Amino acid sequence: MTNTKLETHTPLVSAIIPNYNHAAYLDERIQSVLNQNFDDFEVIILDDCSTDNSREVIERYRDHPKVKKIIYNEVNGGSVFRQWKKGVEAASGKYIWMAESDDYCESSLLKHLVAGLEKHDNCAIAYCQSIAFDMQDNIMWQSFYTQLADIIPGREFIPRFLSLQCAIFNASMAIFRKELFAAVNEEFLDFKFSGDWYFWIELCKMGDVFVCGRTLNYFRNHSGDVTTRAVKTGQNYLEAARILTRSYNQQLIPRRVYWKAFKKQHRQFWFTRDQYTGPLREALDSCFYNRETTHLLPALLRLDAMSKFIRLKLKRKKVKRY
Repeated sequence: MTNTKLETHTPLVSAIIPNYNHAAYLDERIQSVLNQNFDDFEVIILDDCSTDNSREVIERYRDHPKVKKIIYNEVNGGSVFRQWKKGVEAASGKYIWMAESDDYCESSLLKHLVAGLEKHDNCAIAYCQSIAFDMQDNIMWQSFYTQLADIIPGREFIPRFLSLQCAIFNASMAIFRKELFAAVNEEFLDFKFSGDWYFWIELCKMGDVFVCGRTLNYFRNHSGDVTTRAVKTGQNYLEAARILTRSYNQQLIPRRVYWKAFKKQHRQFWFTRDQYTGPLREALDSCFYNRETTHLLPALLRLDAMSKFIRLKLKRKKVKRY
């Protein structure tokens, strides 16, 4: 089911809000988008068969002049990244903002990010800094950059900021050029957890990155989010190993970066490996220890994880003694 309004002006930005069962946060999300002090944007709201009262919240905005389309899926798409594609196909803006339904932002987010892309024609992505907080509004972590504005070549950004960690850890903190979307390998649509990480790497192959040092985005981390579910199912490890190995095979990251990043993922898996059993455990072991695909020695990975585990135990024992 789709609601579409006639549009005489082509907006500069399409703000896409993909939602699934986030009725409790939707008002705050939508209001933070509509209250931008940058005016040249449209809003597209998608709902992926929510079972809460999301539709009731969404319908309150049906007649808002900025809301161009409301799309209700008849069948659950099974992946937020497939919602991304549907939203981009419905968008008319030069730039796309995936404003995730459980986040919110400062009113100046679009102003600063659009200015960066408009000033630098070769930039594929612009992103700001973000605060991650829990359900009690405690700050869990926040990103930081040393300059208010910076340009980093895309091929340099991948090994520096999209290997050991994904600096753009929340889609809501970034906007990107719509014209590049069609050139992205659609393999990212099959991801359940790390499709955005894969997507940013693909965009960086086609252009530079504008980094805004201002903290303008707020990322809500809660028990029902994609990250928590992915860790429980081991999907985060399967997808991370796949992305890192692909980046190495495509010569986007050097071997030393690949080894360091792969070790980091393996350590996290190794410390919690006993919670995974059966076919899932077999799949996880295969993704880390298949030398033909990873190009790494399984024995060295295990030795590294065991050494790290021993060091952590000794450190805790020392702290406890004092």
